[in-house]
Amino acid sequence: MSEDWAAVAKAINERVNELGWRQRELAERSQVSQAIVRELQHHTVERRRSARTLEALSTTLGLHPQHLNAVLNNQRPPHPDEPVDDNADRLMSRLDALEQRLAEIADRLDTMQGDLSTVADHVRPKR
Repeated sequence: MSEDWAAVAKAINERVNELGWRQRELAERSQVSQAIVRELQHHTVERRRSARTLEALSTTLGLHPQHLNAVLNNQRPPHPDEPVDDNADRLMSRLDALEQRLAEIADRLDTMQGDLSTVADHVRPKR
């Protein structure tokens, strides 16, 4: 079954517009990094996301916790009152979250390395 990240972006954007929120507000309320929210909203990067990330966004948007995961997998989203299906592998979800966090840290370190190189080039005495 193929994943439909464009549908996830559409669902998030529609709900954010209904609520009158900005991207930063969704990120703060859901405790999902603004970079990830941006990637999801603009559908710029298709990468595996933690089920917990989609659950946090769904819940924050006032949807069923599994709403965005259902949209992603081309399934009918559950009604907000339906019970939560807790069969998901919690360990895999936590590992996914850690993988995402490590990728963010690696990106930041790469940026910092480039910035430090630029500073070092300007500070070195001319020969």
